[in-house]
Amino acid sequence: MTLIIVAILLIAYLLIGTEHLTNVSKAAVAIFAGTVGWVLYICYGMDFVMGVHPKEYADFLGNAAPTSLGVKQYIAQNIFLKHVGRASEIVIFLLATMTIVEILSNNGCFDFIRQLLKTRSSSRMLWTLSAITFLLSANLDNLSTTVMMLAVMRTLIQTRRQRILFGSAIVIAANCGGALTVIGDPAGLVLWNMEKVTATAFSMRMAIPCLVAWAVPTWWIGRQLPERCDLEWSAMPYRGDDTRLTVWQRLLMLFLGIGGLWFIPTFHNITQLSPFLGALCVLAVLWIVDELYNRNLAASGELARRKVPTALQYETIQMVLYVMGLMLAVGVVEETGAIQWLVAQIANYGLDSWWLTGLFASLLSAVLENFATAVTFFSLNPLAEQNSLYWSVVAFASAIGGNVLCIGSMSGIALMKMERIRVGWYFRKVGLATLVGLVGGMVLLMVV
Repeated sequence: MTLIIVAILLIAYLLIGTEHLTNVSKAAVAIFAGTVGWVLYICYGMDFVMGVHPKEYADFLGNAAPTSLGVKQYIAQNIFLKHVGRASEIVIFLLATMTIVEILSNNGCFDFIRQLLKTRSSSRMLWTLSAITFLLSANLDNLSTTVMMLAVMRTLIQTRRQRILFGSAIVIAANCGGALTVIGDPAGLVLWNMEKVTATAFSMRMAIPCLVAWAVPTWWIGRQLPERCDLEWSAMPYRGDDTRLTVWQRLLMLFLGIGGLWFIPTFHNITQLSPFLGALCVLAVLWIVDELYNRNLAASGELARRKVPTALQYETIQMVLYVMGLMLAVGVVEETGAIQWLVAQIANYGLDSWWLTGLFASLLSAVLENFATAVTFFSLNPLAEQNSLYWSVVAFASAIGGNVLCIGSMSGIALMKMERIRVGWYFRKVGLATLVGLVGGMVLLMVV
């Protein structure tokens, strides 16, 4: 049964890595693997529990005789809920940040981006767009940032080839910026929730490597753009139907949203409560301010809340379900003891080098998916101490490796679907430079 459960996860990985070919949603695959894996696990629950948790199960039984119902209750209460709780912390945090993005967007708090992009210089447009994406993704989740910035870019850039190049720069900036902090990428969020890293130490170690991994391919993309870009300017969005906030009110809301997310690590250090509770506190405050600012429109019936863009809504919901399903799938494999066996084999053959770990994680994330790669490698070294270099190597390699082929991240998949990009073209024009940035960043991460 262990082999069957492991085989289900491996087949799921294969389908996740070939989503662009099969058109089967990776979220559906992850959920299927997670749910079926746990059903099979509980069917052979007595064998698994006695093999991995014999002492804990004996303490749970006390003087009672072991029964089929008893072992199922033990699994449900003491094993399954632990993995559900771990996954739910990540999912709730992502839902909170996505809602914060929606509230800020609905109130025009991101309209300043278009004002900063009023230029026909391709170089200035590229670096401004990329820098804003990098900074936003470090504070919001990288997928929401990517889709929002792609939507802004598509309203400005008319030539398809230029859109693809600018879009590629946005994806790279979002993934590099997301890897910089514990709240910008789901993988970093997992590490933080597992208390494997602290927010400040993680960001300080990742800062220079992430900047290098972002700057090198962005510079290379700039060399392929013409001196002037084809733009189509339109009037600023009319906000009278859903908000009449002044500039200062919008700035206050932007400060509450972004500044509140910055405060979450401090909140966690003071209270030792899960970070998702801090995200919910920020959301609650921002939501109340939004209601107060727009109460006159709501009372008069003129408030017509715009829906979050369909692309953003669909992709972000998929991401939440994907994270939940994949963490449950990896969790059930971990409970079978298969991962512990693999770790022992890696140590026996001397393959537990950080350099080899970074190489394998980079290669796997390029063809699989960066979050799936990160979660898998996290489970291979559960005893590494807090703020160990191992955690940073895996987080960096998986996040940046996902940029090499554009299919290794949900942000890249969103761009591919939006602009119908071919993997071969992307690798030749962008991926090779991304690979150079990845190697340079990895060297700096190891030696600095």
